[in-house]
Amino acid sequence: MDVSDAFEKLKRLSAAARYEPAEEIGPGGECTAHPRMATSDLGRMIQYATLPGGKRVPMLKTLLTSACERNCRYCAFSAERDFRRTTFLPDELSAIFDQLYRAGLVQGIFLSSGLAGGGGRTQDRLIQTAEILRTRYRFAGYMHLKLMPGAEFAQVERAMQLADRVSVNLEAPTSEVLARMAPRKQLLEELLQPMRYVEQIRRVRGGQPGTWSNPYRSGPSQTTQFVVGPGGETDRELLRTTDYLRRTVNLARAYFSAFRPVPGTPFQDQPPVSALRERRLYQGDFLLRDYGFRANELIFDDDGNFSLEEDPKLAWARRHLAHAPLEINRAGRHDLLRVPGIGPVGVTRILRARQLGRLREIGDLRKIGVFAERAAPFILMDGRRPVHQLRFW
Repeated sequence: MDVSDAFEKLKRLSAAARYEPAEEIGPGGECTAHPRMATSDLGRMIQYATLPGGKRVPMLKTLLTSACERNCRYCAFSAERDFRRTTFLPDELSAIFDQLYRAGLVQGIFLSSGLAGGGGRTQDRLIQTAEILRTRYRFAGYMHLKLMPGAEFAQVERAMQLADRVSVNLEAPTSEVLARMAPRKQLLEELLQPMRYVEQIRRVRGGQPGTWSNPYRSGPSQTTQFVVGPGGETDRELLRTTDYLRRTVNLARAYFSAFRPVPGTPFQDQPPVSALRERRLYQGDFLLRDYGFRANELIFDDDGNFSLEEDPKLAWARRHLAHAPLEINRAGRHDLLRVPGIGPVGVTRILRARQLGRLREIGDLRKIGVFAERAAPFILMDGRRPVHQLRFW
């Protein structure tokens, strides 16, 4: 394979992969690990990803093909859109990735694909690429592998044996919303079923020695993503679905992608969705995942959406704590997590500080690294409201 041709393909397919937000890309995004990387096309192909556990690694994020037989109305790869398609064979993509890896430019790969020849055949090609990397090239680094619509049980199982993370793009929270966005996709049969397979396989084989290629004994983590806006879904629907997935299929993370119109698609004339709405969804999801909130406790407006004017935790505190503040010296972990300005680390520091004495003034919170001014309107300190700088809501 001609090297220049391969890199030209990689440039187009990695650019297309920007529509896949199912990894945490750190500040700065582009990789600058090599002296020439910052200004090169290659530098835009490789991004720093934050892995489970906090480690940041340079990762190639690419598609196997931009050809797709589906007509999703929001998607840049829609079958009805007129643009140049590009495809790698599994051998080709594996070889070019190995060159990047051996040059020290990448330590991980995010591998997705357009749907060509059906979900099963596309999944086979993704698995074949992963197998070549793991066996022929002995790549032992981080791998995120997409599960295609309609992936079968055995394919999901093999993908889990090869990858550190797997994911399915649900795109919509309900079948009705998905039908407006992607008429040929089936939420329950095609998309949710592979996610159920992941949890089923993890429960049966999670603790067996040698089952997984990664160091996590419970198996690879599972994520999903939603396109926010074009289907008319509400924030309530999105977070209820996310909460359901976390409880039923052990979802590690949901990613929300604010809709941006793509020229040449049926939704090209729809307005873009505010990045602030995307941010509010992440804040709400963190409350469910890390702060002990339940979906039915979150504060939505009459349309089922978050206010863009204030974050969801502050909205909850204004309704429940503004006139019934929490005594900081007696409250337990669960209640402390609901106070604005206090996160999981702050709660641990408060509980540790209380073992040494009572917290009596706002300065005591500042000393232990709590965002005291945010917390002050909602707490009591030794029975009194703390003196603090008044702030506008």
